[in-house]
Amino acid sequence: MSRYEPVPDGADSSDQTTSGIDVNHPHAARMYDYYLGGKDHFEADRVTAEKALQSWSAVRTGVRENRAFLGRAVRYLAEEAGIRQFLDIGTGLPSANNVHEVAQKAAPDSRVVYVDNDPIVLSHAKALLTGTPEGRTAFIEADLREPEKILTHPTTKDVLDFDQPLALLLVAVLHFIPDRDDPRTVVRTLVDALPSGSYVVSSHVTPEHDPEAVHGLEESYCTAGVPAQARPMEDFVQLVFDGLELIDPGVEIVSDWRPESSGPRPSAVEVSNYGGVARKR
Repeated sequence: MSRYEPVPDGADSSDQTTSGIDVNHPHAARMYDYYLGGKDHFEADRVTAEKALQSWSAVRTGVRENRAFLGRAVRYLAEEAGIRQFLDIGTGLPSANNVHEVAQKAAPDSRVVYVDNDPIVLSHAKALLTGTPEGRTAFIEADLREPEKILTHPTTKDVLDFDQPLALLLVAVLHFIPDRDDPRTVVRTLVDALPSGSYVVSSHVTPEHDPEAVHGLEESYCTAGVPAQARPMEDFVQLVFDGLELIDPGVEIVSDWRPESSGPRPSAVEVSNYGGVARKR
């Protein structure tokens, strides 16, 4: 679970100090960074990631395609849907084409709140992620499994206006919330807080195309104390998009969601992640 320390009203989350980085146990955000070729990970992260790679050798492809999907979805929301507010839960460590960079390139006045439960993510985000003068970029340390705390956090309330449409981003994070943690209630709490005209972006690992490999990765994570649960498309759609209006082309393998070129793309077996964007009526 996360260490949660409120930021005073009107204060930037950059004023928040972080501590309690546990280098002896793997964390999903740092393992994601390892797959992407980053440097912000520890031995425990690398060991578990390598075990996962032994089961599913294409995991790096899935991670890269997830990241690219996130960029395309945010670009669509900023350029075509007119969204200017983004709540990104399960941010992960800074990488290329971060949400605020994509959104503020299209609309400099875009506002973004990043949320993650790993102190090292918050520390690096404060140092590396700066937005445009016209917009806002803020960070809070909180856990997806406690959605009320995210919604009522002073920084969330200060940066985002819940009377206006916004985008909720749950990209490559819900597969770390197993059924025992009641992900449906988590998602419903967040979606119910969104005003009409808002959007939800989400992606999720699926076992449908390579069950042995993906379940092997899942087992590697769980054995190391990182909860994980891959879900088939139907379960993913019901979990996230129930009652929402899916945006064309609907839920697809992430590499096939509005690709930017007609060139060859990795196969579904390699990617094994579904993604979609939906609008709240």
